Amino acid sequence: MSVETNGRFILVTGGAGFIGSHLVEELLNRGDRVRVLDNFSTGKAENLEGLGHGRWKAGVDFEVLRGDIRDQDTLDRAVAGVDAILHQAALGSVPRSVEDPITTQRVNADGTLHVFQAARQRGVRRVVYASSSAVYGDSDELPKKEGREGAPLSPYALTKRVNEEYGRLFHQLYGLETIGLRYFNVYGPRQDAGSEYAAVIPRFVTALLSGNAPVIYGSGLQSRDFTYVRDVAHANLHALDAAPEAFGASYNVGMGGRWTLLELLGALQDLLEIRIEPRHEPPRVGDVMHSSADPTLARVKLGFAGGYSLFDGLKESIEWYRRNLG
Repeated sequence: MSVETNGRFILVTGGAGFIGSHLVEELLNRGDRVRVLDNFSTGKAENLEGLGHGRWKAGVDFEVLRGDIRDQDTLDRAVAGVDAILHQAALGSVPRSVEDPITTQRVNADGTLHVFQAARQRGVRRVVYASSSAVYGDSDELPKKEGREGAPLSPYALTKRVNEEYGRLFHQLYGLETIGLRYFNVYGPRQDAGSEYAAVIPRFVTALLSGNAPVIYGSGLQSRDFTYVRDVAHANLHALDAAPEAFGASYNVGMGGRWTLLELLGALQDLLEIRIEPRHEPPRVGDVMHSSADPTLARVKLGFAGGYSLFDGLKESIEWYRRNLG
């Protein structure tokens, strides 16, 4: 390593992913030593290039291990000597989990259990792990509030609920300092637009920039609490510094607002100054109709509150897609 730091030594699983790479950048910027573990099945090496406006270089300023969280030997090497883990490695996407529940279970639930166990055995003090707003399932209550979850609507949602239960148990039984973060519809630079499971904002932006009709599954009246990735990174940093009363529980990471997909599309059309009517297709199995976070508990227990408006986040995202869309 070329940089001597006075910070902690943090492992970021899935660190070459969309969210993980932003965590790596924020940790380096604040002086922490960083190790990345990623199998590059969905993560990309280019996500780790140019971090800190080119200041930080993979393999020089931070370590990168290629490997899978389901492999015990790999995990043992990855967790050796670290103070804490930001666990982001997972297979996202509700539709992917509906198509392939077995792989989703093995990566998201079994893989997270392996991370918790490796942390426990190697004496890692804290694990902050990615959960999801999907855990609220079929609950119609708005805003979504911790402790008022419904039945999961997809294998993906179920794996995140399982992760939270293991997080609670590993704190209760073994004293591991676990904190789950329930992400609400994260978006921003580096979010993959090319995957068949791409999220709605990169799909809309790339369609409009390419002159194609954006696809909306269902009426477009379904609503989401869109959360900028830099706010998500800051939530993770707050969780790394949180007091003991926060351990063993999960917290909403969202803005507390709600936009329909039609409103989102209209905002993007205004920012891009491109008007193309959407094409509607049937709703997707497992999708919830409405989602909005109650951010109160994260503010009280973690000291976290989001700072980016949707328009500010969309502007930065659009700039990135313009530069990186081939």
